[in-house]
Amino acid sequence: MNINLKQLTIQKARVGMEKGEFSAEDLTRAYLENIKNKNSELNAYLNIFDDAIDEARKIDEKRKRGEKLGALAGIPVAVKDVIMVKGREVRGASKILKGHVATYDATVIKKLREAGAILLGMTNCDEFAMGASGENSAYGPTKNPLDTTTVPGGSSSGSAAAVAGDLALTALGSETGGSVRQPAAFTGLVGLKPTYGAVSRYGLLALCSSFDQIAPFGKTVADAEVVFNVIKGHDPLDSTSLDPNLTPNTHNLKPRVIGVPTDLPLEGCDSQVLENFKLQIEKLRSLGYVIKEISLSNLKYAIPVYYIILPAEASANLARYDGMRYGAHMSGANLLEDYVKTKGVGFGKEVRRRIILGTYVLSAGYYDAYYYQAMRVRELMKQDFVRAFEQVDAIVTPTTAGPAFKLDTKSKRSPIEMYLEDIFTAPANIVGVPAVSLPPGLQIISNHSREDILFEIGKKFTGEGI
Repeated sequence: MNINLKQLTIQKARVGMEKGEFSAEDLTRAYLENIKNKNSELNAYLNIFDDAIDEARKIDEKRKRGEKLGALAGIPVAVKDVIMVKGREVRGASKILKGHVATYDATVIKKLREAGAILLGMTNCDEFAMGASGENSAYGPTKNPLDTTTVPGGSSSGSAAAVAGDLALTALGSETGGSVRQPAAFTGLVGLKPTYGAVSRYGLLALCSSFDQIAPFGKTVADAEVVFNVIKGHDPLDSTSLDPNLTPNTHNLKPRVIGVPTDLPLEGCDSQVLENFKLQIEKLRSLGYVIKEISLSNLKYAIPVYYIILPAEASANLARYDGMRYGAHMSGANLLEDYVKTKGVGFGKEVRRRIILGTYVLSAGYYDAYYYQAMRVRELMKQDFVRAFEQVDAIVTPTTAGPAFKLDTKSKRSPIEMYLEDIFTAPANIVGVPAVSLPPGLQIISNHSREDILFEIGKKFTGEGI
């Protein structure tokens, strides 16, 4: 059956299956065929699940019996290779976890299954989610389906490429400093970074535990919204999971004021990005929103803060990968040599760089000078956003400082140039607020637990309606 995957959205797919135009099995086969034809070039998937067709047939049988189906029934989904899927190899795109098979489902995977989603496979990414281009994977770089000479962004490179290249209808990535929003901007998708704690991290390979969030990609704002509504919610298995009683009352709230920071760090930004941003602001104004200039005085410190706190937490989180209990193991003359060989061979260059940096800033004599000061500035940034959201309902910035860049360019130069890719996205992770990237690269940020504002403005901006 010929299904127009390019024009398909979750809502259209659900209607098509309900009307009998195609089945969940038909839809799954169509995506698997695309994967077979395209994945060798894009390198979006690291492995494909052999039971996807069987799971799709189960959904079709339930539909024939008239059973109540979940919000994602029959929808093919890709999963970033940092999220546990029981019985599947989960490697974090790293050699050090080669052969590691998950013994349990992450909470988000359980919720996807309950909603009837069809899991297609694990997607490529920067190793342990460290990177902004998709070129740091131990299993080769992912290419951008819109232009295979360019990067798709990172670290959720494979998930972005899978959706943009019609190898999945939606996908899960993870967000630590822009790892869904930046690839979404590079591939023409919608990428949502939820409020910290809104989505359970149970079953997510930890990078920076105080920043990390599992996050969805969608072709539309509505697609991202429906996936978010499935995976969100309190989880007793995640100690940082939000108390559901703290969720604000969102009824009849219509955001009308949008803030534009006057102190954005624009040095080095592509001129076309800045011109597009001005046009996007005017479009928001034409849609009836009041545009208000605001100050986020500590925004310029976001990258230094991010690249002190993230490596510090990463150095602690990645210490567990020693080859003793799971993953790759290299034998030496003694235990210490086992550790040195395993980590030296198992970890890639960028991961080793960040572990070394994180260990340094946490070491005696440097903790106060670096890590402690970064945490202080983080609190100042949080206060900036608190004051801003007393004046406005949302804040807009560009998502990225430039368009998708060529493969083997920035990654071959100074790592600082790559780190600056997070200049507009990292603040939302640092302060824990939700943000969304809309085509063509507009970022909207709202207050804690106000994803509803992002969806409302996003749908108006993209013409999806409300």
